[in-house]
Amino acid sequence: MAADTVTGGESLVRALALHGTDLAFGIPGTHNLEIYRHLAAHGIRHVAPRHEQGAGYAADGYARATGRPGVAITTTGPALLNIAAAVGQAHSDSVPLLVVSPGMPLRHPCLATGALHEMPGQSEAFGHLTAFSHRVTSVEEIDAAVARAFTRFRSRRPRPVHIEVPLDLLTAEAPAGPPRLAPPHLPARPRPESLRAAATALKRARRPALVLGGGAHGAKDEVLELAGRLGAPVATTANGKGSFPESHPLALGVRLHSAAVHKWLAESDAVLAVGTELAESDLWSALPVLTGALIRVDIDPAQMYAGHPADIPLVGDARESLRGLLVELALPDGESGPATEPGGPAPLLGSAAALRSAADATLDPRDTRRLPFLAAMRSVLPPDTVWTSDSAQCCYYGALPHLPVDPPGRYLHPTGFGTLGYALPAAVGVKAGAPERPVVALSGDGGLQFTVQELATAAGLGLPLPVVVFDNGGYGEIRDEMAARGDAPVAVDHPPLDLSALARAYGGHGTRADTPAALADALRTALTVPGPTVITVPEPTGSTAPTELTRRTGPAPVAAPTGGAHP
Repeated sequence: MAADTVTGGESLVRALALHGTDLAFGIPGTHNLEIYRHLAAHGIRHVAPRHEQGAGYAADGYARATGRPGVAITTTGPALLNIAAAVGQAHSDSVPLLVVSPGMPLRHPCLATGALHEMPGQSEAFGHLTAFSHRVTSVEEIDAAVARAFTRFRSRRPRPVHIEVPLDLLTAEAPAGPPRLAPPHLPARPRPESLRAAATALKRARRPALVLGGGAHGAKDEVLELAGRLGAPVATTANGKGSFPESHPLALGVRLHSAAVHKWLAESDAVLAVGTELAESDLWSALPVLTGALIRVDIDPAQMYAGHPADIPLVGDARESLRGLLVELALPDGESGPATEPGGPAPLLGSAAALRSAADATLDPRDTRRLPFLAAMRSVLPPDTVWTSDSAQCCYYGALPHLPVDPPGRYLHPTGFGTLGYALPAAVGVKAGAPERPVVALSGDGGLQFTVQELATAAGLGLPLPVVVFDNGGYGEIRDEMAARGDAPVAVDHPPLDLSALARAYGGHGTRADTPAALADALRTALTVPGPTVITVPEPTGSTAPTELTRRTGPAPVAAPTGGAHP
């Protein structure tokens, strides 16, 4: 190859590096070797999970924790389908995930030929899971496709993107011209008249409410100031957990599913929702009928009329929107009554405390049992810990509402799409991208086994990684739903599994914690030894049908957070 030419594979890797990619996750295969050939030369480190689904979750966790797009490399056909569940989760949770793969050659026949990994309509299939799937048609187009992906990540609601490079273009050569780069990010700001209308509504409100989603993570300081100025209780969605200090007197945490919080939303005279879909997966039911104005802040214009239409739409970057709103709130406004007093009104601390108590008063006894274990974990781990979570009872009934997280900590949970097996590979991705931060994966025994092979990946990193597994002997959520229906349990009970031995077989460590004190001790040790440590917390496995039936038929919004579809 001449010095002034590049292959398609090198053009792809060069473009990724120029856009700041320094770490990729993936598995080499026959068709993508030309991509792997150039990674090291362009300064891109690589982590090889044991399954492409794990690679997708790892890249997702990396993106959420670092704020930079996650990159995953697959080969054609089955490998790309393997990562599809992770791509769906990234789409649901608005995560900037870039999947790059080879494709069949440019002039591959439309009729099947039996070629290795041949998959009809590969790019078209992924177009339905992503913001876009770009199949390039020349080597010169490759860096433009990468620039297009990063432009999307920087300027619009983050969604996964797929870039497909035909096999023959990976090894084809073309002149190494100047690279095409995504433009710098210019945060969008709402229209001034919309900011004034929102400020007027909030000034007039006597019972304001704040709801924060994943889009609020970039505006932590502004959210804190706004909540104090309004004196408003603050609820977060699962994705919004950690965007507001849960130790704050105004914090409700992740309790949008409770009857008390639903009533609060319905009676609030202004609801400010920042970066959230107000989705069923967060509320565990439909949004209650609101009597006050709904003010929505979102980078995605479609959110202003999708699902729950905004009475006052603020289309723009969350930080810029809230900064503009704070300026408007500080200005006198003759039409909206007296201007906000310096420092804002007296905070509704009693209201927030009462709401927290009312929400927790209906806790199921089984869920109450987990609280001392969660408190033990919180007492041991530093404030900047990153928690990765699974679609497991210990997470959505336990840690989401009852394990407090303050910035700079993060809590990463697979909402909406609700995949299983997210926690462990996502933790691997976080640890690979931020090795200095403490990371803990929290899962159930059913969900862990979807991606348990990533213990080997974690062992290969050689970095401390506690994996706490609440073991209820199978798919506890579905077992409870069957019992609540009066059905005999089918395919939900697993034979006993020695997870500690399995962890050791993969090159890690394993132990059992029957008490909160034992869990705290195990975590202290796990934070000091290289590799993963699986800590098994045994839970009762008998039916809890009476309390589950009460949970689902009582006055509270009671459906499981993902429609009851997960263990």
